[in-house]
Amino acid sequence: MSAAGEFDRRLNAVRPDLADERLKGQVSADRFVQAERRRIRSAIAPLRREPRPDAPLDTEALAGDLIHVFEETSEGWAWVQRAEDGYVGYVSSDELGAADPAPTHRVFASATFLFPGPDIKLPPLGSVPLGATVAVAGEEERGSVRFARLDTGSFMVARHLAPLDVVAPDWVSVAESFIGTPYLWGGTTRFGIDCSGLIQIACRMAGIACLRDSDMQEAGLGTAVEGEAYQRGDLLFWPGHVGVMVDAGRLLHANGHHMMTIVEPVEQAVARIANVAGPVRTVRRIDVATAERSVSDPVIEGPVISSASWTGVGY
Repeated sequence: MSAAGEFDRRLNAVRPDLADERLKGQVSADRFVQAERRRIRSAIAPLRREPRPDAPLDTEALAGDLIHVFEETSEGWAWVQRAEDGYVGYVSSDELGAADPAPTHRVFASATFLFPGPDIKLPPLGSVPLGATVAVAGEEERGSVRFARLDTGSFMVARHLAPLDVVAPDWVSVAESFIGTPYLWGGTTRFGIDCSGLIQIACRMAGIACLRDSDMQEAGLGTAVEGEAYQRGDLLFWPGHVGVMVDAGRLLHANGHHMMTIVEPVEQAVARIANVAGPVRTVRRIDVATAERSVSDPVIEGPVISSASWTGVGY
């Protein structure tokens, strides 16, 4: 059997004391458990590297995300795996709700408000970001505004939602909608986003399966191209960083240099990043027609063994 350290900790629920039962016979652990299916009930749930509020933020799960729970502690932390991309980490147990009902719609606005009733003049209960999913139980109209009534009893503006089978026709346009968003390590929303989070959420909205971190995306998203002129949608990878071409000469990326998502001349970005990380390592191109499709409630398969040396930078 393999040692836990041989498996990518980001994509396999395995610790020396506890592991996913699907890894039984493949890894050593004191005990194996069957995961419990839950969903994220808050708008945004930080997924942390350790069960502490000050632990590094690795990514964020969104409302409606299916979560596999392997352990809940008396301190209020859950060790989980996000179903859509297989990412493993710790969330507060307060972020978790029941697995059912399953979501029916996805938020297609950059963010939308939750209202206590079908009235835009009511004080909002909160906001929910692009890509989050909700279960719609019915609809109501108030004046010229049509509202979706959620299973929780709260309301959203219906035009901000679309059924789960609706996808954005151009994933790069989704990425462009994040221009000006502050840079946040581990972020996935308009409130803050990082380089690979930007690529992932844009792909998610277009129905394209996409893993979370830039090294994972470099290893398997689209196909590698060499010696060709850049075109819209080409992904440029450096160690610890990724950006997407919006046309033949401009790169869109969330980066720590500008501390936001920007578009800049690709030559300028390449020259600056070369001083820190070297030249562009890989260029990959997504064929949307043949890309693996993303689903809301996938079956997580494992294990994933990775020899990649992962260091996030965000140039």
